[in-house]
Amino acid sequence: MWTFPTTARERAPLGRLLRSELSLIFRRPRTLVVLGLLGMIPVIIGIALTVIDGPGGPPDGGTGGGNGDALLTSAAGNALVLPVAALMVSLSLMLPLATAMAGADAVAGEQTHGTLRGWLLAPVARGRVLLVKAVGVAAFALVATLIMALTGVLTGLLLNGTDSLFTLSGTTLSLPEALGRVLLTTVWVAVQLWAVGAVALAISTTTEHPMIVLVSVLGGLVLFSVLSALDALSWLHPLLLNTSWTALVDVLRDPLPLDGLGEGVLRAACYAVIATSLATARILTRDG
Repeated sequence: MWTFPTTARERAPLGRLLRSELSLIFRRPRTLVVLGLLGMIPVIIGIALTVIDGPGGPPDGGTGGGNGDALLTSAAGNALVLPVAALMVSLSLMLPLATAMAGADAVAGEQTHGTLRGWLLAPVARGRVLLVKAVGVAAFALVATLIMALTGVLTGLLLNGTDSLFTLSGTTLSLPEALGRVLLTTVWVAVQLWAVGAVALAISTTTEHPMIVLVSVLGGLVLFSVLSALDALSWLHPLLLNTSWTALVDVLRDPLPLDGLGEGVLRAACYAVIATSLATARILTRDG
């Protein structure tokens, strides 16, 4: 039940609450399994492309690689494209699924198992509960993205070496420049996942069933994908979270265009702010 005493006589330090939440998240066996599976995705993609396509050279300069399949083709023999391609492919399903799982566990899961009552021992105000849970979900999304980026970079370099850092425009980058592009990709994907996590957290505050959160988030992403494919609804596309996800390929162009990436960050921030506001309003006004 949502009963949080807010007496001022003793309040648990926020830092201790955050450490406790992060420890709980990253010690869960299912969390470790999910992170391990996500980390294997770039490795599997890299090995599969090497076996099937063999080493490749710089792609033709132009506008290719605008979708996941074309990007995967370009990733064969290209140490720079591999981590970006793995993140872009996973952004369509696996990463949002993992983030939605974290959001579902944050409130609905603990409510179901009764562990949320442990916060009463602190005591902790409702707003602080939401803050700690939101930070936990954001940390999980960031760690998941970093793991995929790291394994993607290592796999690409081991399979193709440092002489295969080609952009989709046909230019060659130095290793520090390529790592900077991968870092930009990681941060950008994490921001998109924070928006997904905020939506999952908002839904999580309205139910005690984690599966409802997962179904709602994934159902929404599927619906957004369908709507994005309909040209007749182009007026609606600017409102869809995943509209800018294909802009991720821009990190592989030279010079680096920032319009699509910046639009994606702004859209994700709007979703995160709105969802967090709804979650806050729900927690502060919920009875019992």
